[in-house]
Amino acid sequence: MELTKETCRQTAEELLHFLEESPSSFHAVANIEAMLKEAGFEELREEESWKLAAGGSYYVTRNQSSVIAFKVPAADFTGFQIMASHSDSPSFKIKENPEMEAEGHYIKLNVEKYGGMIISPWFDRPLSIAGRLVTEEDGRLVSRLVNVDKDLVMIPNLAIHMNRQVNDGYKYNPQKDTLPIFGSMEAKGTFMSVMAEAAGIKEESILGHDLFLYNREKGTVWGADEAYLSCGRLDDLQCAFASVKGLLAGENPSCVSVAAVFDNEEVGSGTKQGADSTFLEDTLRRVNRSLGRTEEEYLMALASSFMVSADNAHAVHPNYGEIADPTNRPAINEGIVIKYNANQKYTTDAVSAAMFKAICRKAGVPCQTFTNRSDVAGGSTLGNISNAHVALNTVDIGLPQLAMHSPYETAGVKDTCYLIQAAKTFFDTCLKAEGKGCYQMR
Repeated sequence: MELTKETCRQTAEELLHFLEESPSSFHAVANIEAMLKEAGFEELREEESWKLAAGGSYYVTRNQSSVIAFKVPAADFTGFQIMASHSDSPSFKIKENPEMEAEGHYIKLNVEKYGGMIISPWFDRPLSIAGRLVTEEDGRLVSRLVNVDKDLVMIPNLAIHMNRQVNDGYKYNPQKDTLPIFGSMEAKGTFMSVMAEAAGIKEESILGHDLFLYNREKGTVWGADEAYLSCGRLDDLQCAFASVKGLLAGENPSCVSVAAVFDNEEVGSGTKQGADSTFLEDTLRRVNRSLGRTEEEYLMALASSFMVSADNAHAVHPNYGEIADPTNRPAINEGIVIKYNANQKYTTDAVSAAMFKAICRKAGVPCQTFTNRSDVAGGSTLGNISNAHVALNTVDIGLPQLAMHSPYETAGVKDTCYLIQAAKTFFDTCLKAEGKGCYQMR
């Protein structure tokens, strides 16, 4: 792919469409499934026996919110090339029995925080609700995605006249300040019927739900030179989108190429569908076994495998430059960010960093480095968590962005193209362990 301005703009528009069609992790995985099916990937199910063939392309989902796609080479494989990202973003989750009367005039919804979001940007903008419903139909439990595709709720601010200190800093109480208005008293008792209507089902059939607020504002490309794009859920669907695109474009003659998208990274990954689950290990072991290989061959393959943990990174901020590290200050549109942390919040080490830098050099895309200031605590991601289940060389990377964990984040138009190109090259590359920290890349 030639990285021209026109190509990057087209890719940015495609990404924004993907983001707008993915208001929840369930929708994101459904849209990834559609991309895979269009490319000829065959669906596998965990509850069924797998019969894999050399040269085949497959995917498997768990909980409808995590997906692992992989391509088997025509010849016997020597390792796994894995790129991992996550499908979830910070939001507000709808509680059970959500309707609450307020002041005799309003119906508001009881919600709780999901993940570590910036709260203030959620106020005074059109929001809606998306996720999944579990229904009983003819003696079966059926999961259905739902998106109420209209401006449905809003969280109104308190007027400055009643809170004169709001611009001096305000500590939000999530049980009091962040409950959205659903409607007037005429809307009383209609929440589940609105969900049922949007899903095309009967209200009385609904037995369970996983529903989240999402920002309704459209994504946009902006700036005097159209260098930036802004939308909700860039962290981490920008990386998920790019990794899947790279998987589709790559061809590896001797390694199994794997794109994994996990749910629940924003709340610690400790679920059956998170990076701290058995999902990746189960899938890799089943691939190995289905192709007639031994347990020892599986462990040998891991020694010659590589994982790229792709989760967006912090760009240096134009108004808060002092928060950035003195010498590692990544900028938007200047390349993929390699993330380091001495205390293993990120799993990058000298070997995995060198491997990824070599891949970027081969791909012809720039890369940058990120560390936190030594006196500022940073976040973590799924690389080291996943490594506790599947131990292999892993690098933590991301695309530079501003306002991470806001419902409207900002990134660069060029950077998605950079990661797609690097992902393709990664999936074209095979690693061979030679012992004592030496590796062959071809």
